[in-house]
Amino acid sequence: MIDRLLINGNIHTLAPDRPRASAIAIRDGKIDAVGDGRLTLLASHRTPIDDLGGATVLPGFTDAHLHWGWTSQTVGEIDLFDVPTKAEALRRIADAGAHTRPGDWLVGWGWSQAMWDGGQFPTAADLDAVTPEHPVYLRARSGHAAWVNRCALAAAGIHAGTPDPRSGRIVRDEHGAATGILLEAPAMALIRAVMPSVSAETQADRMEQMQKELWRCGLTGFHDFDDPDVLSALQVLRERGALGVRVVKNINRDFLADAIRSGLRWGFGDDWLRLGGLKLFADGALGPRTALMMAPYDGEPGNVGVAIMSRDEMLDLTLAASRAGFPTAIHAIGDRAVHDVLDLYTVVRRDEAACGVSPAARRHRIEHVQIIDPGDSQRLAELDIIASMQPIHATSDYPMADRYWGKRAWYSYNPRLQLNAGARVALGSDSPVEPFAPLKGIHAAVTRRRADGSPGAAGWYPDARLTIDEAIRGFTQGPAYAAGMEHKLGTIAPGYLADLVLLDHDLTTIAPDDLLGVNVIGTMVGGEWRWRA
Repeated sequence: MIDRLLINGNIHTLAPDRPRASAIAIRDGKIDAVGDGRLTLLASHRTPIDDLGGATVLPGFTDAHLHWGWTSQTVGEIDLFDVPTKAEALRRIADAGAHTRPGDWLVGWGWSQAMWDGGQFPTAADLDAVTPEHPVYLRARSGHAAWVNRCALAAAGIHAGTPDPRSGRIVRDEHGAATGILLEAPAMALIRAVMPSVSAETQADRMEQMQKELWRCGLTGFHDFDDPDVLSALQVLRERGALGVRVVKNINRDFLADAIRSGLRWGFGDDWLRLGGLKLFADGALGPRTALMMAPYDGEPGNVGVAIMSRDEMLDLTLAASRAGFPTAIHAIGDRAVHDVLDLYTVVRRDEAACGVSPAARRHRIEHVQIIDPGDSQRLAELDIIASMQPIHATSDYPMADRYWGKRAWYSYNPRLQLNAGARVALGSDSPVEPFAPLKGIHAAVTRRRADGSPGAAGWYPDARLTIDEAIRGFTQGPAYAAGMEHKLGTIAPGYLADLVLLDHDLTTIAPDDLLGVNVIGTMVGGEWRWRA
């Protein structure tokens, strides 16, 4: 007997044998049957029947790249996202300080100096003027820089003689003193090491609160790229019976040896919480101009970015992971970083072939592929490497891309290049760098424009636009394949998990300009409505 029946829906199944339907029967959290009104014959007088009134149904959206710990941590932090001026940022920080005990940390996120007049990094002195009695730690929107005050620098013991950590940089003034800007994770970690820790239970509380916002956006799952403490908090959430989204938890370099010793492999877990691949960083980001480039940034002749890891170290780790059953997902934003990672994957694919391991068994990824050299544009497809990309970055970052990459920007933020070459593409948001709303990502992918219409009717480099079908599949079937769950997620068909999103308009029939007016009116995970408008 079925547990629930959905009728009178405008259902896009994404299944080639039956692309459209009007009814879905659900049993034990899975789709039992897909068809039309005749499915009512499967229902008893006790079966809940939901009349969808013609609403559009799609497979639930999955965000292929976000930072769940960082995203959920923003609950209660100082919000500097899209703050248009440094003065407004300082006003918010001062207000938070006025409501916080002296000596307690002020933590915030989301600032971007590129939005402010002059585009210059702020300083510790700016913060000291408004918060002299609190240590302050503010993560940049990119996640690759932090802005701190003198109190925080003193707490971490950072002074003029403190050396730069490997692959990180303490920005200094002409006298060698730290200015209050720390570039890349190793430098940022100097401050985080002296900040109060947060328990797994507290993290789980924040995740449970933020999870509701995921459902409101139609998200039924995500791939996480934060530290191992996120896995601990997710397990607490699961133990509470409160985890209501599908999570692929990728692991980082520090966790790899323990995972291998424990005999863990890619996919360990269940349909709710499972291990993904190894996450590595090849370079930095465009915002702080630390993405590793083949040629210098326009206007900065001495700057080609930062290599976070050496190619040899990345290769050794990727080979070790592959031989232990894990694929690798490597953050690569600059064209030199992407090139080096592709060279690395060429060696790894040869090693796998010699061991009889197929590409489908090691679903390696490049995270972001933000700008690629023309000579490398076909190589992801040739090596069967997944392009994990975030369309909304294009609409947010295009002024910086034009300013610092010039004509090279045609090859940036371009999933069209990868699809045309035959590569697999999985789309996400990089939240909290960008909002985790898939409909905003879909709009960015098909229009290449911001919500206000900029940079113009055609969009930024319009040849890079995706079709609506490609964008939808990028947020459904692309992540499902990347997770090794393509036979369970991303399609509405018998035997698949009953993860669905309900929309008030049909994305395939409305004008691209109207996409941002579409509302999520229901999100189902595992056959249960988690949210209804």
